[in-house]
Amino acid sequence: MDPLAWLLTAQIDVAGSPVLVREIVGNGFGLASALLGLRRLVWAWPVGMVGNALLLTVFLGGVFATPQAHDLYGQAGRQVFFFAVSCYGWWRWSRNRRLGTAPDRAAVAPRWATGRERLGMLAVAVLGTAGAYPVLAALGSWGPLPDAWILVGSLLATYGMARGWVEFWLVWIAVDAVGVPLLLRGGFYPSAAMYLFYGLFCAWGFASWWRTSARTARAARTPVPHSYLEAAA
Repeated sequence: MDPLAWLLTAQIDVAGSPVLVREIVGNGFGLASALLGLRRLVWAWPVGMVGNALLLTVFLGGVFATPQAHDLYGQAGRQVFFFAVSCYGWWRWSRNRRLGTAPDRAAVAPRWATGRERLGMLAVAVLGTAGAYPVLAALGSWGPLPDAWILVGSLLATYGMARGWVEFWLVWIAVDAVGVPLLLRGGFYPSAAMYLFYGLFCAWGFASWWRTSARTARAARTPVPHSYLEAAA
């Protein structure tokens, strides 16, 4: 059998329920992207984009052959937006890497968002969710309100990662907290399990980026000696 055809049709049984292999593989690419993002490597973006393409086909059960009867248009739509925002993140991190803007040769230097940037994130979260909800409800998306937040919150988190904001990990945790029960009710068990793992992983990522941002801030405040005498003074 053609490997691509197998990937698009293969299923396995999990606790008596059919699960698409491409859902597992797509989430695997998502996990690899998160690990690369934790290390602030440019490859986080193209790897994540492969996962986005696979998961898009999973959440459109009415279009693609899936064992679930539910269409999660917010979940599917966020894969499209993920792909677009990831192009921006890929470009931005690649440019940072070439210019050497991060002191440790990584692709981005983590920092806390400014007060103005946080207010902007809050406004987008509230207004975006309020605007996406009636659209998803009209489309017949299953669980339109949590699906709306997952869509908007995921885009916020991805954009925050591209900008290097430490807070993007916290936004992901808030997305995961809503996503796990929604996906469990819909029968998307691999994605629900991955969301749960992501929540724990994001707590670790948040702590890691927080420590890195603190080291960067301390280094920026420390004057660099211009001579041996100044260093010895």
